[in-house]
Amino acid sequence: MKYSKTSSVRTFAFGIVLATSSLASAQSYDSLHRLHESACSERTLWGDYGAKIEGTILDPHCPNCPLRTLVLFRFDGHGGLIGFDRAVVAGNAPPDDQWGQTTGTYIIDPDCKGSVTLVDRPNFHFIVVNRGRQFYFVVDGSAISGEARKVD
Repeated sequence: MKYSKTSSVRTFAFGIVLATSSLASAQSYDSLHRLHESACSERTLWGDYGAKIEGTILDPHCPNCPLRTLVLFRFDGHGGLIGFDRAVVAGNAPPDDQWGQTTGTYIIDPDCKGSVTLVDRPNFHFIVVNRGRQFYFVVDGSAISGEARKVD
């Protein structure tokens, strides 16, 4: 059997195409795997998160009043949460050892953006980072934002 230059080139080209398609397939699998690992859901937030909230209250009764709040969020991993908060408004703190409490629901999209609807507090939107160990949020209709971190 005789090999011509043309058949050698074809064999070489076929090998290149095969190797390239295998590499592309492997890269595609790797990209999908990383996407799957980073996809978020309500299960992404589970357990206790400590938050520090700061901003300015936009209210005619207290125009430009500074707000500082500490919150312990307890996420159930299924879309429900409880929050315990202590707010200081314009330097005025509630009585000693008095913490407010609220409940609510949350939704997290696969791209790690989400929202919280609270019973008796303003709602907020957030983005989950650090594989669910942290999230940043902004309170709807206000100049208030915060950051929460997983309690170890």
